[in-house]
Amino acid sequence: MATCARGCNPAVRLCQKLNRLKTLDDDMMATSLKRCLSTLDLTLLGVGGMVGSGLYVLTGTVAKDMVGPAVIISFIFAGFASLLAAFCYAEFGARIPKTGSAYMFTYVSVGEIWAFLIGWNVILENMIGGAAVARAWSGYLDSIFNHAIQNFTETHVMQWNVPFLAHYPDLLAAGILIVGSFFVSFGVQVSSYLNHIFSCISMVVIVFILVFGFMLAEPANWSQKEGGFAPFGLSGILAGSATCFYAFVGFDVIASSSEEAKNPQKAVPMATAISLGLAAAAYILVSAVLTLMVPWHTLDPNSALADAFFRRGYSWAGIIVAIGSICAMNTVLLCNLFSLPRIVYAMAEDGLFFSFFARVNPITKVPVNAILVFGVLMSTMALIFDLEALVQFLSIGTLLAYTFVAASVIVLRFQPDKTSCKGTATTSPNPNAEPSPAPSESQTITEDSGELKQYESFSDKLQLVERQASTERRGAGQLKAFCEPYLGRLVGDCEPGEVVAFCVLTLIVSSVSLCVVLEFGMKQLQLPLWSFTMLVVIFSLAYAISMLLIWLHEPQTTMKTFQVPLVPLTPGASILINVFLMMKLSYLTWIRFTVWIAAGLIVYFGYGIWHSKEGMREQQPKDMAARYVVLPSGSLVETVQPVQPDGQVDSTAHHISPSSAPTSEEYAGTR
Repeated sequence: MATCARGCNPAVRLCQKLNRLKTLDDDMMATSLKRCLSTLDLTLLGVGGMVGSGLYVLTGTVAKDMVGPAVIISFIFAGFASLLAAFCYAEFGARIPKTGSAYMFTYVSVGEIWAFLIGWNVILENMIGGAAVARAWSGYLDSIFNHAIQNFTETHVMQWNVPFLAHYPDLLAAGILIVGSFFVSFGVQVSSYLNHIFSCISMVVIVFILVFGFMLAEPANWSQKEGGFAPFGLSGILAGSATCFYAFVGFDVIASSSEEAKNPQKAVPMATAISLGLAAAAYILVSAVLTLMVPWHTLDPNSALADAFFRRGYSWAGIIVAIGSICAMNTVLLCNLFSLPRIVYAMAEDGLFFSFFARVNPITKVPVNAILVFGVLMSTMALIFDLEALVQFLSIGTLLAYTFVAASVIVLRFQPDKTSCKGTATTSPNPNAEPSPAPSESQTITEDSGELKQYESFSDKLQLVERQASTERRGAGQLKAFCEPYLGRLVGDCEPGEVVAFCVLTLIVSSVSLCVVLEFGMKQLQLPLWSFTMLVVIFSLAYAISMLLIWLHEPQTTMKTFQVPLVPLTPGASILINVFLMMKLSYLTWIRFTVWIAAGLIVYFGYGIWHSKEGMREQQPKDMAARYVVLPSGSLVETVQPVQPDGQVDSTAHHISPSSAPTSEEYAGTR
């Protein structure tokens, strides 16, 4: 047994490294970036990130090839699922105002390896988003000149017929990304001013489209003569919803910008709600206008709105729409070029990515290296990849990030609040910090009531169990009092929050299993009806029981920032919807996703795990030893003892408590 235990030690240490959590600074507002963004700035960033090529290009693509006029329902479903995810992002952005978005949120709640993989996918998400928008921008500009740019490139430059790649290199799309990266490198205020200008023009054009488009609407275009309202049925609507997620991915730029917001606790939730509401209304109304103006099966996927006005005989209106679409796509490009370097910067700052990208320009206060390098990579993707392939690849990364952020909300909501339980005699991990108080100084924690008290240092948990049973509200992560007689023996010995973390894992596994059975059980897997029904019931029960067990634990109630309502119902529903939409994506998307994950694991195990700042913090020598003594009077005595270089502990100790002899209950810890 001893040999087995020794053999398992390396595996245990590896698991601890992979799942270590990020330690947050006491001053959450401290940053090397510049805090200058207001609520209006964040709102326009969110609107600019969502209302772009999704409105002017994706609407026509999904309506013609996947859904028909029922694209309206696809956008409603995608918008609802995005709203659940937006709640989670808003809570984290207000609670942890640090750049990094889903990566940062996962790092502080789930673990390092998962945070890295989420950050790795968010990087891909932003690269694909920028590349896809750049190609759409190029296509719209080309449509104004009757595709002269495309014809010239194919005739005089080159063209190729390779699967998943564009038919010709889009030099214009690559060029606009290089120019955009150049402007973003000037600083956050320059990016914000440009976004204001383009967003205002875009919103004016959208109002024009809605007013003039409804004047030209023909209800007959939704009739059975043209194929009906939902020619592809429910499956087409759901598949379209998965692709329509591309329209709403931009709201996470608000959370990514929280480290540069003046008042993130209020601005982030408000900006998220307003921008998502405006974007959802724009998508739903413009989809209705587009499919009412012309029959859905005749739409031009590359420039649906502008082409619809041209075909109705209003060429001047088509030019206005094309110009407005270019301005809207400029805002999306700015948002992608704005948020991507900050996520890379956050990962590099934590040591999980190359330190070259963690450098911030002292004048502009932006990560210039990350901006320029990933701007070039993004332009390369826009040069060679096809828009449709990029959009589907984008959805899976977004849905995965949404899933982990929702899970992180549940985990953190039911974890004990460590910041409120720290002793004041704790030692800072910063070697340059001031030394601890002299041995003559002291502190006493007196327990006058008959309730359960808890004291925590950075590395130890000390729970003082009083002689009388607690009748007041329990701490976060513990069972609620009314279910203690029924579940106390089963889970009563677990640490606070441990059962919830296990239930979240069960929630994700049951969601994946249920969605796999629902999506592939009857067709690809060819399960008999009894087997299909039994699996659906089993996985549904596992999902429901996990939600119930989470609800039976006490949540945190001390947070003063925005909180997701109806936890765990809201994030649990978000997880289920996101997983189901992921199952609607093609197998080729999953193959490309797997290849990208494998590349990320190579980077993490080759570089990140060895340079992680959390790992370096764990390796720092401990310079103080603390001893905790429970006195008969109910007082907690802390003795702080400096550790000598040779490993000897100085005998000097201090007891700050009523002068009474300690009991046999003593707890020792090192920090």
